[in-house]
Amino acid sequence: GADLFLRFVTRTSHDVTNFEACREHLINSGKVLVEKAAAVREKIGDLGVQFIKDDATILIHSYSRVVMLLLQRAAACKKRFKVYVTESRPTGLGIRATKVLCKAGIPATVIYDTAVGYVIDKVDAVFVGAEGVVENGGLINAIGTYQLAIVAKAANKPFYAVIESYKFVRLFPLNQYDLPTHTPDLLTFPDLEHHNTDLSEDEVIGNYEAINPTVDYTPPDYITLLCTDLGVLTPSG
Repeated sequence: GADLFLRFVTRTSHDVTNFEACREHLINSGKVLVEKAAAVREKIGDLGVQFIKDDATILIHSYSRVVMLLLQRAAACKKRFKVYVTESRPTGLGIRATKVLCKAGIPATVIYDTAVGYVIDKVDAVFVGAEGVVENGGLINAIGTYQLAIVAKAANKPFYAVIESYKFVRLFPLNQYDLPTHTPDLLTFPDLEHHNTDLSEDEVIGNYEAINPTVDYTPPDYITLLCTDLGVLTPSG
């Protein structure tokens, strides 16, 4: 979304000679972009409701505004369902998602990220948002999405990505480590060294490096459908 806005800036800024007028123009354009983003989510919510069946059990990962809106829309349509939410370490955004769902009257339960395989047989469908959709139809999303997709595939459960079209990005990654970042240590940063509260100092033996990636890449083979404001698409589409 920011990239689209920057393209707009570089294309139109030379048309305005007055700085204050240009500034006002860009601020108003930014507001329009935000309003359109909200409208896009509403459209996705309308399209995605069809994939939530009555008495279904849904599994979601982390916190996604568009997934939250979809589930709330399904509840407003009088569909009865319950939700498992992964805790989504290290951010813990799954806990935030659970609070939002419970406040909306939707039964939701937090599970450990490592418990996905344990609950998958109780699940009817998996829904995730995404930070981006790449050119081959794969997803860039919060860490843990890839392993969730693998488990869903093994259990023969549908895996739906709910995504705004402005998050389609011009990338074609070939593996987990083929994404551009601002640091040479690709997709990782050491931040767990001082946060291990389960062990005392006497129990930590030797030196170790804690690597904690924040996003991962899910190949298109694991994705059933993409629900977008452009319609419901296959990854190849």
